[in-house]
Amino acid sequence: MTMLATVRRVLSVTFLAWVVLAAHAFGQDDAARRRLDRLMDAVWQQQLKASPLFATRVGVHEYDDRLGDVSLEAQARRAATARRRLKELEAIPCDESDLEFLIDWKITHHVLRSQVDGFELQAHLMPLTNRWGFHIAFPELPDQVPLKTVRDYENYLARLRAFPGYTRQHIALLREAIRRGYTLPAAVLKGYDKTISAHIVDAAEQSLLYKPFQHFPAAIPPERQKQLRQAGRQAVMECVVPAYREFLKFYQKEYLPAARPTIGARDLPHGDAYYRYAVRIYTTLNLSPQEIHEIGLAEVGRIRKEMAAVRAKTGFSGDHKAFIKFLRKDPRFYAKTPEQLLQHVAWILKRMDGQLPTLFRKLPRTPYGLRPIPDYIAPKTTSAYYSQPAGDGSRAGFYYLNTYDLKSRPLYEMEALSLHEAVPGHHLQLALAQEMENVHPLRRFTEFNAFVEGWALYSERLGLEVGFYRDPYSDFGRLSFEMWRACRLVVDTGIHALGWSRQKAIDFMKEHTALSEHNIEAEVDRYISWPGQALGYKLGELRITALRRRAEQALGEKFDLRRFHEVILQHGSVPLDLLDTIVEREMLR
Repeated sequence: MTMLATVRRVLSVTFLAWVVLAAHAFGQDDAARRRLDRLMDAVWQQQLKASPLFATRVGVHEYDDRLGDVSLEAQARRAATARRRLKELEAIPCDESDLEFLIDWKITHHVLRSQVDGFELQAHLMPLTNRWGFHIAFPELPDQVPLKTVRDYENYLARLRAFPGYTRQHIALLREAIRRGYTLPAAVLKGYDKTISAHIVDAAEQSLLYKPFQHFPAAIPPERQKQLRQAGRQAVMECVVPAYREFLKFYQKEYLPAARPTIGARDLPHGDAYYRYAVRIYTTLNLSPQEIHEIGLAEVGRIRKEMAAVRAKTGFSGDHKAFIKFLRKDPRFYAKTPEQLLQHVAWILKRMDGQLPTLFRKLPRTPYGLRPIPDYIAPKTTSAYYSQPAGDGSRAGFYYLNTYDLKSRPLYEMEALSLHEAVPGHHLQLALAQEMENVHPLRRFTEFNAFVEGWALYSERLGLEVGFYRDPYSDFGRLSFEMWRACRLVVDTGIHALGWSRQKAIDFMKEHTALSEHNIEAEVDRYISWPGQALGYKLGELRITALRRRAEQALGEKFDLRRFHEVILQHGSVPLDLLDTIVEREMLR
């Protein structure tokens, strides 16, 4: 055999070996992809079945006549399934070279890990906060479900009729919580009974849940409208109202007397572990409460200096404390009517709508609207919140603004608040996520608190880059909002890990923010009843800001802000550690 023939033979054998190995490797990758897809399908289908209201919201209508099973038995079954599926997932090789595979794997892991850890730490026994619960969400049903056909109305009626059983399951869950020591603190429950009693009405027409029967789509014949109206009246008065009455009796006779005298999560059974779990879930970071507390104190100090500089621009001669008092009392900073406040905010939003193309390459197709927060919850909740659009595009997103107690809603805060809740904050980010194509629905509709809230806080500062906050009072309002989120790092960890009292938390917020006293007390009670959630805002914003600074330094004149925002948003909501990887691979390589 000639040397050339020998070389050819060696090369041929080598090539064939490479082909076999490559085919084997690609086969393995294909198999891993198929296994992950099947697992994601199973996790997604379980989520839809477990929460039919969630299924309706995301545009899956298979369960539109149901409310879900929240019984203790169902909770245990779902946790056991999640535990098994987590083991299945961890047996699938995670190909970190494939970014889409990595994102799918990591998100599925976070979802399953949170379900397993949450059940083991009894998080399912804490379904209420001082501002939320199944009974508060239920009256929003008319705004959350399709109501265009007779079938839609029949599904809606089925849910009204299912409410007594749904309520009793929650009562059983809360009785178990009482038995095990997982109750809300008594300190945050003042006036909570009004969130229940508001729905115990004397006539169906007085109920928010009767609203769909007052106006029907023209396609439904008059005779059928009459039948549905009568069925609606009966369902409200014979099912919904008695269920609220039963829940109110349970709350007053059993739950409130059992409410715990302490306020910190550390005082729950396995409290330190429970709070560490809450920190992980809401921040997606492995930081200790003490580390977060120190980050908060550093941010408070930094922002305080910026506030002093802005205060000087107003020409005010007093100190910080006097300036805050002035802002809280001067009538020029407050709307006189709810309509005036809503109009002021609407003007802010339209101005920002016109600036969005300078900040973003891609904008969502789904529109958003502005609504006042319903009266029955307004006194107990915060300044605003956002309600997402339907996943099938049948309903817009909505920015809900609190018009209760107007002296607690200063106009100088409205630019920052509106940029956070609508655009470029929650609506822009969440609508873009829901409109993603060629990704699994588990990706489209899974939300990570630190990403979602971190983006919204980052969005407040974007106003500086497109002409907002020109009035120094409004700029002070922006800084006060940023200070508010920095204070959360201090106050939340102070309450739940370091033994702070409610009054100490209130006093800290009063000293460092320009929020009204009503808002401060409502916010502190929120942190008490919802451990860890408030940490995500500032920690998420700090991570996004750090990634932007890193990209600016690495790319110099080649840095493109619109491209940076595209990279941050184009994969939907992700854990913060995964966001680092995305920016590194898609912008910095």
